[in-house]
Amino acid sequence: MNEGVACMWMRGGTSKGGFFVADDLPQDINARDRFLLAMMGSPDMRQIDGMGGADPLTSKVAVVNKSERDGVDVDYLFLQVAVDQATVSDAQNCGNMLAGVGPFAIERGLVEAKNGRTPVTIFMQNTGKIAIATVETPKGEVSYFGEAKIDGVPGTASPILIEFSDIAGSSCGALLPSGNVVDEIEGVAVTLIDNGMPCVVLKASDMEITGRETREELEADEELKSRLEVIRLKAGPMMMLGNVAEKTVPKMTMISAPQKGGAISTRTFIPHRCHASIGVLGAVSVATACLLEGSTAHQLARIAEGNPKQLQIEHPIGQSTILVELDDADMVTKAAVLRTARKLFDGKVFA
Repeated sequence: MNEGVACMWMRGGTSKGGFFVADDLPQDINARDRFLLAMMGSPDMRQIDGMGGADPLTSKVAVVNKSERDGVDVDYLFLQVAVDQATVSDAQNCGNMLAGVGPFAIERGLVEAKNGRTPVTIFMQNTGKIAIATVETPKGEVSYFGEAKIDGVPGTASPILIEFSDIAGSSCGALLPSGNVVDEIEGVAVTLIDNGMPCVVLKASDMEITGRETREELEADEELKSRLEVIRLKAGPMMMLGNVAEKTVPKMTMISAPQKGGAISTRTFIPHRCHASIGVLGAVSVATACLLEGSTAHQLARIAEGNPKQLQIEHPIGQSTILVELDDADMVTKAAVLRTARKLFDGKVFA
């Protein structure tokens, strides 16, 4: 589009990408996707001719519009723009980009800021679920500066608390879509779970790794990646996701005993590249698995007494803190996560 399209580039959590008001993008989905691919510079491993950062975590898009739903401020559609393929997927949600939705909505005038803090109720179109993001708005303006720190992001920023409720089965229709706490695929015990993000949770030791490897070491292990993909393809139908060969879900999370005082240690493929950390909603699903007696994660996890619980989910570059609230049956009813976001530029992008 020669005239360019209004866009705000933001870091949300440990991801970054383009944020758009829905009306500013082409309304035809095929035309929209062609624009986003060209904007990112895909398909190309370097994305040299576009805005993408040569990594799935920096090739993301958030589409936001004022909601017509009762009790909801804005609707949010997440789109994953592939790096080396000409595909744009709405098959999953993204809790990291979600961190930028509240500030973006206020900046664009879709939500009126309050003096102090502004809660933004967000309908997540990918999953049909609700999140509430609380944004710091001193003097009625978004502030990106503060003392909150999240692993994987240098420095500190203004805190954004994101609360989720009723997100079990958001993509698969049930928390445990197979009906089992543990299944066996290719001789490997797995927990198939969806509490905001479909995940296959399996022990690192069953994949013949320690779970302490770096992202680079895991991405270089072709045999490991091949085994994970075989399991993932078989897990897809069991999770009511159908053929997942061309989908970005389920995520593959290998778990091991915590090394740094957390609840569990993780290494996650998303699904074909190893995540530098772990996705927000993926961490919620893993935290939930830790609390399910008999799951692959439960026997390795270290869980403190009390309710609500704070679980530190360890990943290659640190930890993600997940706060969960349990009902009388010890099932997760509410989850929250602390994220940060930063506006990087506001203007027009071209394709």
